Amino acid sequence: MSTHDDFTLTAGDAEATVSPADGGRITSLRIGGVELLRQGERYGCFPMVPWCGRIRDGRFRDGGTVHQMPLNAAPHAIHGTARDNAWRTARKERDEAVITLDLADPWPYPARLTQVVALTEESLTLTLAIETYGSSFPAQLGWHPWFNRILDGASDGDEGARIEFDPAWQEERGEDHLPTGRRLEKPLPGPWDDCFGMPQGVDVAVLWPGRLELRVTSPEKWVVVYDEQDAAVCVEPQTGPPDGLNTAPRLVTPLEPLEATTTWRWRHL
Repeated sequence: MSTHDDFTLTAGDAEATVSPADGGRITSLRIGGVELLRQGERYGCFPMVPWCGRIRDGRFRDGGTVHQMPLNAAPHAIHGTARDNAWRTARKERDEAVITLDLADPWPYPARLTQVVALTEESLTLTLAIETYGSSFPAQLGWHPWFNRILDGASDGDEGARIEFDPAWQEERGEDHLPTGRRLEKPLPGPWDDCFGMPQGVDVAVLWPGRLELRVTSPEKWVVVYDEQDAAVCVEPQTGPPDGLNTAPRLVTPLEPLEATTTWRWRHL
């Protein structure tokens, strides 16, 4: 087996398929044979690193140096570069695996990414780290899952997934889909493509009424919720807001890597 080949973790009736070659993404999560993630090359759940969401005009500043990233969501750069590269499997067991990637161009700093995928009968935990043995640099970590709005076996007229959460604030979104710098203490009603603050940690429930509850949690305090599509909804825990490399950077140093984790826990309704 190649270190880039897809593989499937199992625990009870839960199955998670990982595709190192496809940007280190989780391409499938099946509970009792029911697929929770939207299928397709750009879907599933991919790691957002070394930044999350959009960078305004694709530029970020590190001290006196301005770096330009490719404008893959013109006029901005979006979701990092790791999803565009083939990761490799460092270790794999029945219910846990470790995959890695060495960042290179167009990211200007050498760095090593490590993602741990751990499956149990009732949860999936993802842990992501970025470390450097050279220059320090700003970075962000996060995940972008696409959950199916309608699960297999749904009845006619089923409206599908519902999102429930209680954020402390909503980042006001400008016409360019980036935060304006203002915070809304009373979040606006959806549909959303918005960043929210949860200072006690991310805790968002995706409910398929009568079928399943999946709770997305993380010690991080930022989450982007996207539910403007008919096919899927997204709950994206991350270490900072969109354009965070410019507005709320987290520094990676040789002594202090940046690490984040998220757990998805499900129960049948």
